[in-house]
Amino acid sequence: MSVEIKYIDHSFFLISHDNCNVAIDPFIAGETSSKNSLNSMKIDDILLTHAHGDHLGESIELSKIKGTNITGIFELANYCMRKGASASGINMGGEISFPWGKAIWLPASHSSSTPDGQYAGSPASILVKIGNLSIYHAGDTGLHADMKMIGDYYKPDISLLPIGGYYTMGINEAVEAAKWLGSKKIIPMHYNTFPPIQADPSEFKEKIEAKTEAECIILKPGEWYRT
Repeated sequence: MSVEIKYIDHSFFLISHDNCNVAIDPFIAGETSSKNSLNSMKIDDILLTHAHGDHLGESIELSKIKGTNITGIFELANYCMRKGASASGINMGGEISFPWGKAIWLPASHSSSTPDGQYAGSPASILVKIGNLSIYHAGDTGLHADMKMIGDYYKPDISLLPIGGYYTMGINEAVEAAKWLGSKKIIPMHYNTFPPIQADPSEFKEKIEAKTEAECIILKPGEWYRT
């Protein structure tokens, strides 16, 4: 079966393969009705890059309702458990196996605190190995040299990169990140959700395809990319 990547909203992706669905950073910025639609989604695992509200999102509620396990950096996982969720803690560079494949938590250049201000460990990016693909979710991050290591060593097939600027790298830095990562497919995220992070994905696509060998795939919320 193919691997399917569904862009839900902001930095929230649902990755599916062989009847397994993996949610990364399940935050929906839309109306309550959109958030309620999460209850009807089949989600086998929740993976978190960091604790900010626009990434932690609906994780704890989903875990309580569905019994879905959350995996994230140790301090963040402990916070989720204190809130009544099922969670597993991991740390930077750690790899964990799931029925659908593997995931590795890798560096990001950002910060991480819970919505109520608690320290939540290191911010991270996540490399998901599923089917015959490796998919790199950069999380919230500025441009950082570890991306060269990630490209050289882990060689992600697809990279999901923030482009909104202000809280993360912007378009030009994300193009440089794409060069370092070497992925054949690049999908932009974390833009146009809030006023400070306005960005034109068409400009990003033009620059990616002019300056790298990658294809840029722009997904609207609710759209799938199928490999």
